[in-house]
Amino acid sequence: MNKILITGAKGQLGTELRKLFDTEEISYLSPDSATLDITNELAVNAYFLAHQPTVVFHCAAYTAVDRAEEEDKALNWEVNANGTGNLAKASRNVDATLVYISTDYVFDGENLDEYQVDAEVNPRNEYGRAKLAGEQAVQNYCSKYYIVRTSWVFGEYGENFVYTMLRLAETHKKLTVVADQLGRPTWSRTLAEFLLHLYIANPDYGIYHLSNEGNCSWYEFAAEILKDKNIEILPVNSKEYPQKAYRPRHSVMSLKKTQSLGFEIPSWKEALNDFLIKINN
Repeated sequence: MNKILITGAKGQLGTELRKLFDTEEISYLSPDSATLDITNELAVNAYFLAHQPTVVFHCAAYTAVDRAEEEDKALNWEVNANGTGNLAKASRNVDATLVYISTDYVFDGENLDEYQVDAEVNPRNEYGRAKLAGEQAVQNYCSKYYIVRTSWVFGEYGENFVYTMLRLAETHKKLTVVADQLGRPTWSRTLAEFLLHLYIANPDYGIYHLSNEGNCSWYEFAAEILKDKNIEILPVNSKEYPQKAYRPRHSVMSLKKTQSLGFEIPSWKEALNDFLIKINN
């Protein structure tokens, strides 16, 4: 009988996954960081030996991309790289399947076509480098793993771009949003549903990409979020909106491998609409 462990269970994705598993009446372990500190290798090993998980959904992550460039550089690496390595080694020791959530930031954004799962990686910021190191640890230590790269995640249970736009629209008559960075938005619900699909279908191990179908710029994403609001949205380029961390200019990841599993992926506009209905009811 499978015993599921969810790290980062109180985060945006972890909470979404717990809610979905509750609906499906799937039991799981969801220790908080005080109970399972993933940066403490001895504590991780002890927890795994005591509880013997068979499937680990690794949703815990450090995600403050700009802070990771300087003040939280060490913390970013400790959580996303070393913490993931600790979980990978512990998963190997108890023969558990590890499901690791990674990011489009492992790519440099210079490819104008869709990034395939086997495309060359070349992260250009500290967050991406740490997440890639996590991927490499999973591949080095585990034979049973799924690496799921995602992008532009929004959802009900954490801070994200959709909430930011809705909040700014309450106090501004005009917003400027970057229009020269393209990607695929991802509803955390869609991502959680794909993780459940992996658990049930048990496809071949390896790397998968999951976001919602279609692509857009941050400007187009904002315009869709605020289409029913009385606010003017103006496009700007990245140079007019400098940030500490480099953002990929074109991080559109191919969904073909995921779709080949029979998993139906709604468009980002459909997902966004469903999400807005959900939070407004």
